[in-house]
Formats: sequence, C-alpha cells, structure tokens
Amino acid sequence: MQTVSSLGITRPATIDGRVIAVGASTGGTEALKALLVPLPASLPPIVIVQHMPAMFTESFARRLDGLCVLNVREARHGDVLEPGCAYLAPGHSHLQLARLGGRLSCALSQDEPVNRHRPSVEVLFRSVAELVGARAIGVMLTGMGKDGGTGMRAMRDAGAYNFAQDEASATVFGMPKEAIALGGVDEVLPLSRIPERLLARVALLRPN
Repeated sequence: MQTVSSLGITRPATIDGRVIAVGASTGGTEALKALLVPLPASLPPIVIVQHMPAMFTESFARRLDGLCVLNVREARHGDVLEPGCAYLAPGHSHLQLARLGGRLSCALSQDEPVNRHRPSVEVLFRSVAELVGARAIGVMLTGMGKDGGTGMRAMRDAGAYNFAQDEASATVFGMPKEAIALGGVDEVLPLSRIPERLLARVALLRPN
C-alpha cells in the first residue's frame, strides 16, 4: 500500500519511526548546505532547527530544496514526517515531534523562548529523545551559545547516536562544545565527514 504525500510524492504507507535531528546557529546556513547536499533521498525524515528570523526560513528552505536531492521545506504544524524529506523549523515557532494517528508529525508552538531562542534546538532534541529514543540520530552543527546541549544529552541517554561538528570546521564552536562537555556526543568530526558517517549510522538504525 502507498500514500501520496503533501509534496505530491508517492511514499510507503508504513513509516519506520527513524528520525535525524539537526541543530545549528551562527554559520549554520552554509553548514546545513554542506550536510544536506550529499545526502540521498532514501534517508529517514530530517528535522532541523536553525536559529534564523522568521522572514528568512521559508526562502532558506526553498534554497536548500533547489540544491538537494532531499525534499526540503519549512515545517508546518501537523506535517507527517516522510522519508526523503527535511523539515526546517519556521523562525517564529518551536518545532517538536508529535504522534498523529500512530505516525510522527511536526508540532509547532509559540511558547516562550528556550535558551533565548524560538525556535530552540533544546525543544526539538528533547522531543526526539522522548518520542524516538534509540531510533534517532542527532547532529549538532556550528553555533553560538549553549542551545541544545542538554537536549542532545537527553537524546544520547535515550539511546540515540549523536554527532558534533569539530572546532576547526565550525564558524562558532559554542553549541557543539556544550553538547560535548555534557556528554551528549558520540563522534566529533569535521563537517566534511559528517554526511558519510551519518549514512553509516542510519544503516545500523532499527526501524519500529
């Protein structure tokens, strides 16, 4: 059995529950391009928080979509996560995972900023830890501050496997450094090596 997605793409009706969660801030627009462009369309869904004003996130998602084999879009409340798709948090709302009819979906909220940010990487990563656990992979890219560090540790504690961009390749090492210091990271890598290692770890993830 197959379904037709909101993007007009035919997908399997059964979703295996695996998710890749990505956080980024300062320098993240170029880092996300370097991460996503090499990735194939066969990947599990990707959910992304990039600290960015609301007026820019939709156009940034469209730019990435034009560069990637993956389908990249600004996340909308209630979007059901589909393989081969990447969902970018809009600049005005937190992005979390939710269950919708037994499937994973995007849930947006305009709750108070967390770590001075909305969207916050912390909010996304904690929801991934809670709903996906060991079927998740986390990626922390360049960024100023500490947003997402404790959330990445929560993901690892729940069984997720996490990557962080190394200091030499990061524009700002703050967010990766915090995640590493809190024990939330399994591998610290140059940005150029993260896509290949991410693919290797995806192959080891067990579906539902």
